[in-house]
Amino acid sequence: MADEPLVLGIETSCDETGVGVVRGTTLLADAIASSVDEHARFGGVVPEVASRAHLEAMVPTIERALKEAGVSPRDLDGIAVTAGPGLAGALLVGVSAAKAYAYALGKPLYGVNHLASHICVDQLEHGALPEPTMALLVSGGHSSLLLSTDITSDVRPMGATIDDAAGEAFDKIARVLNLGFPGGPVIDRYAREGDPKAIAFPRGLTGPRDPVYDFSFSGLKTSVARWIEAKRAAGEEVPVRDVAASFQEAVVDVLTRKAVRACKDEGVDHLMIGGGVAANTRLRALAQERCEAAGIRLRVPRPKLCTDNGAMVAALGAEMVARGRAASDWDLSADSSLPVTDPHVPGRPHDHDHVHAHESGKDNLYS
Repeated sequence: MADEPLVLGIETSCDETGVGVVRGTTLLADAIASSVDEHARFGGVVPEVASRAHLEAMVPTIERALKEAGVSPRDLDGIAVTAGPGLAGALLVGVSAAKAYAYALGKPLYGVNHLASHICVDQLEHGALPEPTMALLVSGGHSSLLLSTDITSDVRPMGATIDDAAGEAFDKIARVLNLGFPGGPVIDRYAREGDPKAIAFPRGLTGPRDPVYDFSFSGLKTSVARWIEAKRAAGEEVPVRDVAASFQEAVVDVLTRKAVRACKDEGVDHLMIGGGVAANTRLRALAQERCEAAGIRLRVPRPKLCTDNGAMVAALGAEMVARGRAASDWDLSADSSLPVTDPHVPGRPHDHDHVHAHESGKDNLYS
């Protein structure tokens, strides 16, 4: 509908330069430039390399998204950007670009939380989020259980990783198995041909005295690595597919078990799963199985929307505009440790509308 807010979103928290265009809850464009190949030889993301890649990709990716959406930048109702959490230098590139475009075009600026954006993106797939919704976010940097009663203002942490996040553990085990980087997709692929019951790897933080909703994958990672080392030291062949399947099962077992328990404990009948690891086929299957058994409705966006992208930022920005949330100040800064309790970084009451493109000498920036 024409009266729904049209928002451009910019995401640069890690190694993906994502730019999305959303009208209300309708995705118009989702352009991504990835620097993952540049990090592969290092076995992980190098912050300085990521920041440089964002600088080079930013303008072309924005132009591609606008062209794909078929909209003029002057038609936008706002520009949203990930303000945190994430890599400080990478975030700074995105925030700086968003401020420049917003100022030049005379549009309000919305600094939003990366994790809250991962929750809100599901609106592009399944419609408005129920309130409350329990969210399980699983990625290379985060393993979090979050309770959202208002995605624009009230997201409460239930549990989080206390050491290695699930995605980080996938990367490390893939490296030990010499499967390359990133580890998530390749482990998933090998696991499909393996036996998830072949090796009894530990389930972290599932004892009676352990934190109910927190996650720990460091012990699992160490256990798997030592098992592999022992096999190699004995001159035995490592059953890569069985290791991948057993390791993966240990991870998704804990994730889904704790997520379903949180839903039951809080009386929430909707579970949303997001983040890059949400693309994992076994996680999706086991979550569906356990949610159906518990009478919980599962919502998982398609894999492309689970990984970092600009569409999720635009989705949350559009929700901010629709609910009349205050725009961010022009001195908005990147915050690498921005808590999820701050879904949005608002500004002091002031008038964004007084800023017009011609005042900054950019009246010919776009037609």
